Amino acid sequence: MSIRRLPEKLVNRIAAGEVVERPAAALKELVENAIDAGATRISVRIAEGGISRLEVEDDGCGMTAADMVLALERHATSKLPDDAIEDVTTLGFRGEALPSIASVARLTLESRVAGGDGWKRVVDNGAVVAEGPAALGKGTRVVVEDLFARVPARRKFLRSGRSEYAACLDVVRRLAMARPDIGFTVEHDGRRVLDVQGGQDQLARVAALTQRELAANSIGVDLDRGEVHLGGVISLPTYNRGIADHQYLFVNGRPVKDRLLVGALRGAYADLLARDRHPVVALFLDVPTSEVDVNVHPAKTEVRFRDPQLVRGMIVGGLRRALDEHGFRSVQRPAEAALAAWQQEPVAPQPPAPTLFSTSSPYSPSPATRPFGSGEGAATTALLRDRIVDFAPPRDVLPMGRAEPATAPVPEAAAHPLGIARGQIAKTYIVAEAEDGLVIVDQHAAHERLVLEQLRRAMGGQAVPSQGLLLPEVVELDEPACDRLEAAAPGLAALGVELERFGPAAVMVRATPAMLGAIDCQRLVNDIADDLAGYDAVLGLNEKLELVAATMACHGSVRAGRTLAVAEMNALLRQMEVTPHSGQCNHGRPTWVKLAMDDVEKLFGRK
Repeated sequence: MSIRRLPEKLVNRIAAGEVVERPAAALKELVENAIDAGATRISVRIAEGGISRLEVEDDGCGMTAADMVLALERHATSKLPDDAIEDVTTLGFRGEALPSIASVARLTLESRVAGGDGWKRVVDNGAVVAEGPAALGKGTRVVVEDLFARVPARRKFLRSGRSEYAACLDVVRRLAMARPDIGFTVEHDGRRVLDVQGGQDQLARVAALTQRELAANSIGVDLDRGEVHLGGVISLPTYNRGIADHQYLFVNGRPVKDRLLVGALRGAYADLLARDRHPVVALFLDVPTSEVDVNVHPAKTEVRFRDPQLVRGMIVGGLRRALDEHGFRSVQRPAEAALAAWQQEPVAPQPPAPTLFSTSSPYSPSPATRPFGSGEGAATTALLRDRIVDFAPPRDVLPMGRAEPATAPVPEAAAHPLGIARGQIAKTYIVAEAEDGLVIVDQHAAHERLVLEQLRRAMGGQAVPSQGLLLPEVVELDEPACDRLEAAAPGLAALGVELERFGPAAVMVRATPAMLGAIDCQRLVNDIADDLAGYDAVLGLNEKLELVAATMACHGSVRAGRTLAVAEMNALLRQMEVTPHSGQCNHGRPTWVKLAMDDVEKLFGRK
């Protein structure tokens, strides 16, 4: 078969297949062009998920009629003033977006520069069908209709309108997050679904585009290392989601999807979140253009770093430092659903005021003081006010609450934000009074975190002190589990667990960490073996030992159901206030919640 030169129309369609795979990809290119044009306000209108119509309008610099002709030609762009392709600072520069889109759809391009006249050019699947004057303000309007209408092989692979709309909205959300100085609006089938004003700060923009509660449950990140800067917003470990759909990475203002971010987040939130929970993260990385290649993907959704380990280490280190600095912080306010669950005593309706013609008078006995059964067939004369109500509950259903005299004054919130203990509920929850509200602490979850941090500090310095067993305990397991324990024995010894192989299907435990006290060796060794098996293929030894330490902390913590004295409760509160990450347990659940005094007063109708 001889080699032939492909026709221009087919070349454009091939290029369109690389750049425009779905409506969201076309929308991304158009919005990026608007941003590069210096727009301060961008309006997006979508119909049927973008399949039938996409419209992007901006107030940027606009184009002249001659520039519009060039913009619809392949490899023509205003974003490369010279040949230094590696120093590009704009979002787009390849000059393929508009001609590629116009080759597989009907594209209407309208634009006007300041002080000039508006012009319109219409291209239908690669052929110019109309052009002439246009009435619009300074800026550009691009309308894309019937995408892939004449390419049925591509059209049939598009998803439903709802799925394509979700992809389009995600594209605009990411670009809007990267540029809080620009206002964005999105309308879908005539309904406005997104509206953010320009000039917002970074935290306000991220919260507006993800979840409003993030502003009160987030931590700022700000780290410089040489010429690389990392900034952004991350959620508290206790403010998490079941899916990783709210994790964003921006490199030099460009939204990218990179597997590097997934691994770095897992490392930063290790032992702070369960593996099936995910934080809300928006990270902005600024690196010199010589250290990153943004042209490794036609749609520029992926980048390649010259030193990926530096970037990963910076993300992990920056996030860990930010989380460490916020110590015991947790989600500060209970969820609205939790507040709504509080039971309120219904208020009895007031009897209507008597009137001149009413059957009752101010001098007649009220229903509350009339004899019981004073109507037909009354057989008793007992009055309601004479009844004696016994408020003592049956002895076998006494409430599970307890309190000791706790007369210490409430400390200042700045010094002791968790307040002073006032009692214990269900032998599990500590109730404390703070200067600004009511604090409830899960004693098991809180002490579990404290023990883990003690283990980690001990691991950082030297081996964890161990306590030898008077009689070594033999634990039977299957042979693969014994193999994993034997391989990890040196690392486990650093954690205070001394064990050795005892036959093909058993290990002998000779010592356990002293700080854990008396524990069930059988359960502890089984849980450690499960941890080593569950993460054997994906984590290194140090990361696996961190997970083992979390398991050991669970075994050595104060159990739910243990009665604590007030002094013990206060000691736990004081230790939480000075321990990093004490606001969440080893699984990412909150260890304490606070009900502000305003919320308490609302529950009682005082506000």
